Amino acid sequence: MGQWLSWIKSNEKELLTILDNLAKKAVETSEAVVVLFEHLDNLEQVQKIHRLETEADVLTRDIFSELNKTFITPLDREDMQRIASKIDDVIDFMDGIAARVYSYKITTPPAYTQQMAEELVKATKEVQYMISKLQNMKNSKDMIEHCRNTGDIEHTVDDLYREAIKELFESDDAIKIIKLKDIYETMETASDRCVDVADVIEDIVLKYT
Repeated sequence: MGQWLSWIKSNEKELLTILDNLAKKAVETSEAVVVLFEHLDNLEQVQKIHRLETEADVLTRDIFSELNKTFITPLDREDMQRIASKIDDVIDFMDGIAARVYSYKITTPPAYTQQMAEELVKATKEVQYMISKLQNMKNSKDMIEHCRNTGDIEHTVDDLYREAIKELFESDDAIKIIKLKDIYETMETASDRCVDVADVIEDIVLKYT
């Protein structure tokens, strides 16, 4: 009986460790996006972001596999699936930013992209902090505060997005408008997905505390 309980505890820890590693991968990818906009001539940065996205896919599959094998999970199975899927979405959209920059042959940083990328780093760090605390949710107030922080960052990204679009449509260059609008929208969506993660975590905090 003791060995069985020990095995359950071990699997619980493994699941949260993989989830934490996935959140760390989101932070690493967002930091790589900032570097990309600083050095748009560095194609290796595009490849690095895609490699990070591929590694994140493996971690996401590992989480779903562990959930299928684990009888008792540290949190509701559906909640853990939602968190993993949403973090994976964040990383997918950041890979999409890099892919668009490469495909559209962007050679100079478009206005506001650097600030938006830096806000994405802040948002992913908030997500990673909250994930790291899931194993021991003693301070629900702190967790809710970080959920709110993620929302505030998303509002900042929304403001930057609106300013970027406003300035973009002052141009008569239709091709430029199409390309940059797509990039701005992808960055804004990546920020939205961070809020989706925060919303799931807030649900969990309210449920378990």
